[in-house]
Amino acid sequence: MDRRAFIKTAALSAAALSVPRFGLAAGGFNPDPANGWRVFEVTSRLELSAASGAPRAWLPLPAVDDAAWIKPMGNLWQGSAAAVQQVRDPAYGSQMLAAQWDAGEPAPLLEVVSRFATRDRAIDLARPGKVADLDRASRALYTRATELLPTGGIVRKTAVEITKGARSDLDQARAIYEWVVDNTERNPKTKGCGTGDIRAMLETGNLSGKCADLNALYVGLARAIGLPARDVYGVRVADSRFGYKSLGKSGDISRAQHCRAEVWLANFGWVPVDPADVRKVVLEEKPGLTLRDDVVVAARQKLFGAWEMNWLAYNFAHDLKLPGSSGAKVPFLMYPQAENDTGRFDSLDPASFVYKLSSKEVTAA
Repeated sequence: MDRRAFIKTAALSAAALSVPRFGLAAGGFNPDPANGWRVFEVTSRLELSAASGAPRAWLPLPAVDDAAWIKPMGNLWQGSAAAVQQVRDPAYGSQMLAAQWDAGEPAPLLEVVSRFATRDRAIDLARPGKVADLDRASRALYTRATELLPTGGIVRKTAVEITKGARSDLDQARAIYEWVVDNTERNPKTKGCGTGDIRAMLETGNLSGKCADLNALYVGLARAIGLPARDVYGVRVADSRFGYKSLGKSGDISRAQHCRAEVWLANFGWVPVDPADVRKVVLEEKPGLTLRDDVVVAARQKLFGAWEMNWLAYNFAHDLKLPGSSGAKVPFLMYPQAENDTGRFDSLDPASFVYKLSSKEVTAA
């Protein structure tokens, strides 16, 4: 994409969307589309070692596009790679930038700038409406089992027990949400965002982890009883406008990756949920919180049906084969990935990788 057109598009969009400004909200945690659209820019910069032959890298790009709440606005890239290609995964529609450097390149470098517009999501679950049926292919995709999201055995057994007596898909979805919030814990020692191995979580009884574990548990339990559900992988890009220090990050966002979840309900369509962030509030907002504290209750009430969109959604992909990679599939594409002749780099360690992600809000000139 031409840089001048990219900058012009972003500036015009920022002006047209009339981005509002917020301080600490007196009404608690209250995401609402009426809060207006915002435009953000995320810069991803990789600096790889050339010591072990020709490196390869893959960077997630914004691929979730929904007129109600998120619109990608384009990507620009520069660097020393011999070949760079924008690639789309056919199964999930996820997009990435794949780069290859020559073996003799002294300073493998890639920088990508992505812009997108977004606004809060909030669905009034007391007002069902007429929603077109989910198409057959999507229903099959988002109810199927994956390597880390089995839908039989202990996963189905647990889901059936949780939803016993639930009369509607809304009741089932809410019952699973409440169960995940009540029975899991955020573990600050979990590396990155976790792996999402929900069978191991249930078999061991260790229901702790981070968002890729706790929200994957929600998705797997929903799928196990036939509810279409999916993880949405992304990264936080701004502080929370509602004053929750645990639910936002701005500036250096290299460690701010966060996945969320959606469940499809017949009279509502895709409904946003995020039980993992409820547990994050309990652990991180301030010392000594429990599920009974007001600051937690406020988040819990809203995070079934609403998201604050200080967050970039990349994709929905599970068990992804990186094109041109000699390594194993990745469970999800939320972090930069790279490898060289000695193998895959540790994507959860940006200091040794080396990569840096940064964000800023774009406003009209």
